[in-house]
Amino acid sequence: MMTTGKIQFAESEGTFVLKFIGDVRLTLCAALDAYIEKIFSVLTFNAIIIDLTETDGIDSTSLGLLAKLSILSREKVGFLPTLVSTQDDMNRLLQSMGFDQVFNIVSEITPTETELADLPGQELSEDLVKDKVLEAHRILMDLNDHNREAFRDLVSALESN
Repeated sequence: MMTTGKIQFAESEGTFVLKFIGDVRLTLCAALDAYIEKIFSVLTFNAIIIDLTETDGIDSTSLGLLAKLSILSREKVGFLPTLVSTQDDMNRLLQSMGFDQVFNIVSEITPTETELADLPGQELSEDLVKDKVLEAHRILMDLNDHNREAFRDLVSALESN
């Protein structure tokens, strides 16, 4: 049984940590996007770590926002975030999405003493959610041909609504 997802975060001595727990879905995209904006408004950090070791499932919108995080990191501070994943099926998914090109993917994490807190939920209008979904999938499509093919129909449908 998949547990309802949550995203936890911490910031300590210039390292931002995002931990995805359970089944991470569209409902968390607003909070994730807001936190990404927060990270890049600070710009005094030296590492971003995304911990997927307790992630049961993740939808394409959440993956698209992670890709956005990586692209912003490369553009604004010149380094790739680290993605921690220990599960074979998750690693295959990340590989197929082209995440090995935009993240440093590792299989273990140095534990942090910092307490993680839950990202606060955010209510979004249907239009704003649609915009986030569109943005996330356009980013995924730009990563590789496999994604372009996989999400073309979805993006077309969203754009025509």
